Amino acid sequence: MVPNAPASSPPRRPLKTRQRAWAQALARILTRAGITPNAISVASLAFAAAAGMCLGWTSRAEGLPRQLLFLAAAAGIQLRLLCNMLDGMVAVEGGKRTVYGEIFNDMPDRFADIAILVGAGYSISNFTWGHELGWLAAVLAVVTAYIRLLGGSMGITQYFIGPMAKPHRMALLTAACVLSVFEDDLGFHGQIIAMALVIMVVGMAVTCARRTMRIVADLKAR
Repeated sequence: MVPNAPASSPPRRPLKTRQRAWAQALARILTRAGITPNAISVASLAFAAAAGMCLGWTSRAEGLPRQLLFLAAAAGIQLRLLCNMLDGMVAVEGGKRTVYGEIFNDMPDRFADIAILVGAGYSISNFTWGHELGWLAAVLAVVTAYIRLLGGSMGITQYFIGPMAKPHRMALLTAACVLSVFEDDLGFHGQIIAMALVIMVVGMAVTCARRTMRIVADLKAR
């Protein structure tokens, strides 16, 4: 690890959860244990990859194994988000920032989005366009982050606005995974994840437009 840290703090996604006592306590425990923020960022990618594989495997499973895979995917998604929050808390509040920490903070997130959303697409077996829908969602997730970072590279505020910013789409997909456990009873076999991805794609397209318009407005004002 490089001990030097940049002088100014990078923009952070506004999260009320950071103020919760349990989150702060967990961040302190990790800091005292010597866990680095970069290691937590890598762990988030591992959880995302596991979630994506579980989602993909659901297309080959039935009954209880399929239900357990959906629950495991939901857990992986939430653990990914937990790591996303804790790496920043350990880095900033724990004083463990490094000069290359932003690479670990942002790059694994992009691969994590791809792993989860592509996996979600491959979980859809009763629609011929299911795989393509997952890939489209993955591409749009990366593009939303690209637009945010593009604004930052031009000295503009990095906008984390949605709809379907990362916390929103992961919350939607987690809910879809949990509901998919009961999909046979609900009469939606294989359709819940598909509906979630369609909502996500539409929302991310709106997000791309909103973030771009904010950047353009800021550039004109400047």
